Amino acid sequence: MPDTIDAAAALLAEAAPEGLGDTLRIVLLASLVGGVLLAWFLLRGYRTEDTDADSNTVDDANA
Repeated sequence: MPDTIDAAAALLAEAAPEGLGDTLRIVLLASLVGGVLLAWFLLRGYRTEDTDADSNTVDDANA
C-alpha cells in the first residue's frame, strides 16, 4: 500500500505555487455577474409599459 501522507504532501507542494489565481477568477466572475444583475434590477424600473400612443394623451388630459 503506497504511503498516502507522502503522496498528499507532494500534491500539496505542487499546488502551492498557483497562488490566488483561481480565487481571484471566481471573485471577478461573481462581481461581474452581480454588476449585471444590479444594473438589470435598477434599470428595469425605467421601462415604460405603454405601447398605445393614445394612453399618454388620456393621462395628460386628466392631470
